[in-house]
Order: sequence, then structure tokens, then C-alpha cells
Amino acid sequence: MTDHLELGLDTFGDITNGPDGKPKPQAQVVRDVVEEAVLADQCGVDFIGLGEHHRADFAISSPEMALATIAGRTSRIHLGSAVTVLSSDEPVRVFQRFSTLNALSNGRAEIILGRGSFTESFPLFGYALKDYEALFSEKLDLFAALLREEAVTWEGSVRPPLKNQRVFPPLEQNMKVWVGVGGSPESVVRSVHYEMPLMLAIIGGDPARFKPFTDLYLRACQQMNKPVLPVGVHSHGYVAATDEEAREQLWPDYKGMRDRIGAERGWPPLTREEFNREIEQGSLYVGSPETVARKIVGTVKTLRLSRFDMKYSAGALSHAKIMSCIELYGRKVIPLARDMMA
Repeated sequence: MTDHLELGLDTFGDITNGPDGKPKPQAQVVRDVVEEAVLADQCGVDFIGLGEHHRADFAISSPEMALATIAGRTSRIHLGSAVTVLSSDEPVRVFQRFSTLNALSNGRAEIILGRGSFTESFPLFGYALKDYEALFSEKLDLFAALLREEAVTWEGSVRPPLKNQRVFPPLEQNMKVWVGVGGSPESVVRSVHYEMPLMLAIIGGDPARFKPFTDLYLRACQQMNKPVLPVGVHSHGYVAATDEEAREQLWPDYKGMRDRIGAERGWPPLTREEFNREIEQGSLYVGSPETVARKIVGTVKTLRLSRFDMKYSAGALSHAKIMSCIELYGRKVIPLARDMMA
């Protein structure tokens, strides 16, 4: 699975602080994300993923709109969601939006379909959390039908049926559609069933603990006589000139983000010791280009990956620091990682 390693970047459009130390308006953050993606394209990054959220601390609620703008200003980078919360969306509209993006970008669109780790979209769009599993399962089934059938006939319990329904615009070129998984073996098997690549969200702990999931994926492919498709990982990270600079620059903003979300979920405040341990032994890819490249390659080899996406934004971390991180990732981390793989 590691014959060709793709290296990408992800962001949720975290609300950053401006030069005055105050949070930027969400509209400005969205414009900053476009500039970040343009730089990533120029620096040789393979993929940019924008995560869908409906919260005050993340600015991107409609990834496809921002990605369409990015498509018009870039030439090679692949453009996708990280993730699209399919459970609370309409599969037909998701297909139409991304097939349009695929047309606009000449085949560079991708989708990562998931349930998301935040649930704000459920009450916003009128869905009940008790239907969490059924909504994703059935809507993924419909989406798979939209990908493979020109005229779709489908019936389920979460939306009206379709009978010989054509959906426009049809895909002009193939579009990669991943299943995003946070820790569910059932979702791993589901990705194999639908012949969709697997994207693992690893946001804490030793990445090697996810090896049973990649082993399960390969075993399921063999048992179900399905093709082995790419497996990827999404994790947090930050690159600076030296290991010390990277840690010092990221620490206050990463802690602020982690503690804010942790307070909602009952987690204790993050300590500096935990932060350092996550960098040294866990799933934070923080340091100089050499350090980050070495750690990425270790994870890629352990889990036999084809794609690694680093979430480069972290709370109020400034746009200027983010731009520097992107440049180092594209111009230094990626070449170093590929050399190490070779």
C-alpha cells in the first residue's frame, strides 16, 4: 500500500488570532484558508482537506464552496473534505456538489465521508442523535449507489426512495471517495464492502495501536474478494525550523483548543508533560522538517499507508505561522519523507 505515498494537509478553518491578538472574523479565516491552500499547491502538497463543522471555533461549514474557489486558483493539488458529515446531509446533494467540484477542478475532487466527531449538525438540520448509526449506514449505501449507477433505484428508512433517478451533473472522471473512521471496526469493514479507501483519524496515542484496523482492512479485502485500496491517516502536526521552536510556537494555541473541546467532553486540562509525550510517543507530528518526516515515515511503514494528512491548524495559531508551517511541510518534509521511504 506504500508504493506511492501521498502527503496532504487538513484544516477545519480554526478561528485564528490577528496581529492585534483578537480572534479574526470567520469570513476572514475562510479567505485565509484559500491562501493557505494556494501556497500548499505551490509547495508540492498532494491534497488539501477542509473539515465541515457548525461551531463558533471553526469557520468552514461548507467545504465545497471554499474548495471551488481554491480549484480556480490552483492547478495540481487534490481538493477534498475532511470530513463531510454524511449522516446529517442529503447524499444526492453531496454527490451533486462534489461532481460539480470535480468538473471545475478537472478531476481533482475527493470526498471523505464520515459521521464526524462533533454532533452540532444533527439538531441544526433536524436529525436525532438516536439515529446516528442508521443515518450514516443508509446514506452511505445510497451514496455508493450514486457513484456506480447512472439511474439510481434505492429504498431505505431515512429518506424517500428513488426509482430510476438520474442525478446531474454525472461524473466526467472518477472521483476518490474515502470512508473516514475514528475507531469503529464496523466502519472498516463497511469501507471494504463499498470498495472505498479507508481514512483513519488518529488524534491521540501511539499510532501503532491502529494496526489491528489496517490488518482488519486487508483481511476483509481478502475474505470479501475486494480490491485493496489506499489507506490513509489524519493526525495533528506542526512544522518549524527546529524541534524547540515547533513545540514552543504550538503549545499555547494547541492547549487552548484542546482544553476548550475537552471542557465540553469532560477531559482534564492538557499538561505540558502530556503534550510532550504525545509528540514523542503519540500522534502529534511536531518538530523540525527532519523530525516530522521521520515520524510520518514511521507511521506509514507501521500501518502500511498510501496517504498521510496532517492537520496543520490549531486553535488561535496565527495565519503567518500556519503559512510558514505549510511551506516547510511542502518544500522540506515531503521530499525528506519520500527520500526516507525510498
